[in-house]
Amino acid sequence: MALQDLCGFKDSRWNFPDSILPFLSFPPGFPPSSSPSVPLPFPMSHGTTTLAFMFQGGVIAAADTRSSCNGLVACPASQKILPVHSHLVGTTSGTSADCALWKRILARELRLYQLRHGRRLSTAGAAKLLAHMLHPFKGTELCVAATLCGWDGCELVLSGPSLYYVCSDGTRLQGALFSVGSGSPYAYSVLDGGVRWGLTVEEAISLAREAVYRATHRDAYSGNCVDVYHITSHGWTRRDREELREEYYREKEREKVKAHRGCEGSSSPLGSAEAAGLDEDVRALSISLHMLEALCLSGDKRGMICQ
Repeated sequence: MALQDLCGFKDSRWNFPDSILPFLSFPPGFPPSSSPSVPLPFPMSHGTTTLAFMFQGGVIAAADTRSSCNGLVACPASQKILPVHSHLVGTTSGTSADCALWKRILARELRLYQLRHGRRLSTAGAAKLLAHMLHPFKGTELCVAATLCGWDGCELVLSGPSLYYVCSDGTRLQGALFSVGSGSPYAYSVLDGGVRWGLTVEEAISLAREAVYRATHRDAYSGNCVDVYHITSHGWTRRDREELREEYYREKEREKVKAHRGCEGSSSPLGSAEAAGLDEDVRALSISLHMLEALCLSGDKRGMICQ
């Protein structure tokens, strides 16, 4: 109770539901009752490409590393996939500072929940908590779009992977595939045709990298490198950061191998129908030669000269 009194849970200015209040530990007066908009010195145009999908081996999350600002590359090596705890990560899209702040707030609240109850809050609960915390800021300059990728359950009772999308206006969606950012339409074009439940881990990682690569090829606000996280029952693991030009070289190598196999498969410059017709002509000519040879032999026996 002392912690609740210190943090001001009973503040009348709070707009959170009563069921959420016992789990929050904000300082008094937060969030503010009114958030006046401050005019920006220039348009804060930005974009990104983040994606996440579920498969039989867990959840794959991938994102590029380019942070842009009004047509400029502000940072070529930013971190857009932020770990929340051992079994939960979040892809972030929007304002970098807002995403980093609310990731830390969410991580703190989930840690306090774990200390109080002796277990981790589920991914669905974390998404609902984040949506309730962001909803009072609807209509302000806050810009956060996160995809929470987690594995629910403990080591004894496994409930499997889970995927939720949460936006700063309070939107909360559950699904098996999400892509957020300015490059998401191009990433969806690859993911919709390649994602399936039976993918292996290597196939899923390769597909995620290819989707980010295709998006960065068309979207100028995305680029530089790609980060990939794999979430399983044992927690999340991060793959080595890879520059997107490596995916470009792999694609060129695949095209070269495919062209080489095509040349080997069609060594004859003729088409299949023409080659079949040529075989028939050769066979007929061979039969004619055999018949002529037989006639010549029969003519020699009769004293005739065969020229």
